[in-house]
Amino acid sequence: MPTSPAPAVTTAPATPPVAAPPPHRIPASAWGLLVVLASIWGTSFILMKKGLVVFSALELGAARVSVAALLLLPFALKHVSKVDRSRIKWLILSGVVGTLIPAFLFAYAETRLASGLAGVLNALTVVFTLVVGAAFFGQKLTGLRVLGIVLGLLGTVVLMQLGGSGGDATPSGEGNAWYGLYIVLATLGYGMSVNIIKHHFHGMPAMAVTSLLLLFIGGPALAFLLFGTDFLLKLNTAPGAWPAFGYIALLATMSTAVAMVLFNKLIQSSTALFAASNTYLIPIVALAWGVLDGEAFNYWHFLGMVIILISVAIIHRAK
Repeated sequence: MPTSPAPAVTTAPATPPVAAPPPHRIPASAWGLLVVLASIWGTSFILMKKGLVVFSALELGAARVSVAALLLLPFALKHVSKVDRSRIKWLILSGVVGTLIPAFLFAYAETRLASGLAGVLNALTVVFTLVVGAAFFGQKLTGLRVLGIVLGLLGTVVLMQLGGSGGDATPSGEGNAWYGLYIVLATLGYGMSVNIIKHHFHGMPAMAVTSLLLLFIGGPALAFLLFGTDFLLKLNTAPGAWPAFGYIALLATMSTAVAMVLFNKLIQSSTALFAASNTYLIPIVALAWGVLDGEAFNYWHFLGMVIILISVAIIHRAK
């Protein structure tokens, strides 16, 4: 997942505190939401690619976080006085490792890596969520889950070592498959953020968590964007700057705010496992956009994607 939104946290009902039973049948509306959500997140990678045509990776990452923070600022101001001070350090940590740093890492990766391959590697979020959970939060590792982790890493090696990077289809016109390691690091950050939110913000509305995360990291990102980069100069003088910024703004808006709301609604109308199945669809959408934009898709790309998705399936199903 590019800089992905903070994972959804279901809101505890006021009275009585009893969870509703899971639906026995997935409604048609949930299938529609699943497709829309996967389409939004799967499109993130091509939007980053278009933004990088004009702006640097640093400028794109900072602009993405800044726009998202400004968009959700009213919600952050609404909740900031209600958050326990002991939780602030966890909000900042989750925001830094799960939003701020990945925004830059994905941008750097896509300067030399095709957007479709970036979308496939994003599926490693599931692998690293399990790894971090086992290492720091007492999550149980079974034989099947270890197999899933190994397969996920194997699929990554196949993509980067044999599949190639996308070459002249990247914004820089050059390719380097090892830039995929930036995405590996980003998905590790996502895995850390998922576990932090799961263990420290249970019952806190997802809108509150996401907006507060962005409140704490958005200020430094905006200051860096305005005073530490040539963003404003490029916006006023570079050919195609405003359309490129439009792609970045669309990325921040859709991938952070809209996708989070849809994901919450999807969980409420179906099950967590069904909602998590968007992991299988996002790489397909990302690859489709990449092919439409002239990116190569070969046998090794397909094999690496299949191995990674099999690893995700094993991790989801393993007990």
